[in-house]
Amino acid sequence: MQLVVARIGRAHGIKGEVTVEVRTDEPELRLSPGAVLATDPASAGPLTIETGRVHSGRLLLRFEGVSDRTGAEALRNTLLIAEIDPEELPEGEDEYYDHQLIDLDVVTADGTEVGRITEISHLPTQDLFIVERPDGSEVMIPFVEEIVAEIDLDEQKAVITPPPGLIDDRAEIASSREDPSGREES
Repeated sequence: MQLVVARIGRAHGIKGEVTVEVRTDEPELRLSPGAVLATDPASAGPLTIETGRVHSGRLLLRFEGVSDRTGAEALRNTLLIAEIDPEELPEGEDEYYDHQLIDLDVVTADGTEVGRITEISHLPTQDLFIVERPDGSEVMIPFVEEIVAEIDLDEQKAVITPPPGLIDDRAEIASSREDPSGREES
């Protein structure tokens, strides 16, 4: 099974290094020197990691055969793909690979059907479930423990406790501004 582990960003310096947007919780395992990764587009690879280091909070990689800025810049926006055993599980107890979450049914704690996970969107601050509702519309659900109460792989479902307004139109108004006379401002 193939797993996207990073996206190549801009070139860094003149010796062939690139920044990478890490898309795995195990970069030390998947993006270490010597790792051979498939690419999307396939014509860019496969790529073998020669060196890796962290600089100013960003991971920088250099690949075998890429020794200058021009070669590094040509790889920009290429996805790096690792081949993994489909039975392999992440190291952490509450960690999941995307392929384990795709197609899970999403229900609220009271059993109300929300939809099915069709995609995981990895953002800098958090991950989002993209959930297709029964009517064909989509809703985005932050993959945070305050909202996603349980992932049950055996039952193939994700149980959520959404705040008002996340999956319906009944949002609560947190506060209203009033002037001292008791009239609402407009």
